Amino acid sequence: MALWRRSSAAVRPLDGRDRDAALAVCALDPVGSVVAAVQAERLGERGAGGTEMLGIYGTDAARPEALCWAGANLVPVQVRERHLDHLVDHVRKRGRRCSSIVGPAEQVLPLWNRLSPVWSRPREVRADQPSMVIDHGPASATDPRVRLATVEDVEIVVPASVAMFTEEVGYDPTTVGGAYAARVAELAVAGRTYVRVEDTGDGPEVIFKADVGALALGVAQIQGVWVHPEHRGRGLGSSGMAAVVEDVRARLAPTVSLYVNSYNTAAMATYRRVGFHRVGTYATVLF
Repeated sequence: MALWRRSSAAVRPLDGRDRDAALAVCALDPVGSVVAAVQAERLGERGAGGTEMLGIYGTDAARPEALCWAGANLVPVQVRERHLDHLVDHVRKRGRRCSSIVGPAEQVLPLWNRLSPVWSRPREVRADQPSMVIDHGPASATDPRVRLATVEDVEIVVPASVAMFTEEVGYDPTTVGGAYAARVAELAVAGRTYVRVEDTGDGPEVIFKADVGALALGVAQIQGVWVHPEHRGRGLGSSGMAAVVEDVRARLAPTVSLYVNSYNTAAMATYRRVGFHRVGTYATVLF
């Protein structure tokens, strides 16, 4: 028996000619689609092989109704039940190349439900990740020692980022190649990593960090927020994030967003103190 039914939708990879149409789909939910919107903005540029921005078409063959970024992550945008059959068919033929499926929960979870019989078992499904935003100045005091990382900081930012990733995801990302460290350096060079650095006696060390991991459509999504374990409980998370929000809104985007695991009540309380409020729910399937 077939694992899915065919629908009237059609799926095809997009290119530079489709950039405006793809961005129009992303603009329907700028916070939920910011990661995919970054890729939509790059349509037509020379990109890495094996990645695609998929357009999903209904009765209007000229403009997509929905999208799915298929790269290091699988990211659905405006994907509804009527789109799933053909999207799953296309993605299944490619094979699983992504390390996660991530996006609004109401899109990620039905997509994973269709893919789960034919893809490998995930390491974890995080079905309830509150999506939070702030579009005004921070409600708590800012840390004056939080600053943008520089090229010279990369040497100490990489181990802090690895520690954050290992604690959050469960493995050291540098064991699977050099792409992670390269991404850390890229964000620092681009002025999108914030740090507080202290001299611990053995040299400078990052004790707070946060990255602007995605930036598009007037939304900056903060990722990789981390406080060194030996410095937790001092309020560095809230004052550090307040400093990040203040600078990001001044330099990069009026709306600052993030998503957090629902079980991380301490982090959610920190973000609320800064002035973030919940606007939806993300979900992540980790492989």
